Amino acid sequence: MKKILLIVCLAMGVAAFGQSAGNDAIVNALKGGNVTSFSSYFDNTLDVKLPDKDEAKGIDKNAAGTTVKDFFDKNGIKGFELTSQRAMGGTMYMTGKLTGGAKPYNITVMMKDKDGKTSVITVRIN
Repeated sequence: MKKILLIVCLAMGVAAFGQSAGNDAIVNALKGGNVTSFSSYFDNTLDVKLPDKDEAKGIDKNAAGTTVKDFFDKNGIKGFELTSQRAMGGTMYMTGKLTGGAKPYNITVMMKDKDGKTSVITVRIN
């Protein structure tokens, strides 16, 4: 019984480390204001919500990348401060503040592990 428990704990630790590595890369991309690197983690389709705009559901990763890049450029976003991150089930959430512009914006990023890689499935900025 102890061996089974040990194996389960090790497997959970490895899985958590893999998710953390993906999250760290996403956080670093946002901290550097690097939309190209951030959007490389986008799933094939995702939902994007920007201030004063309707939520775009199920848009392809290229359109989402362009939309987010335009927002960053227009608003002078240069960085990111992580405020919270957690996992629930197979979904991970990250919240923080986008910085560098005239006005700070809150961002929420929802991610899932897909084929062993962390994929962004929702970006909400308000």
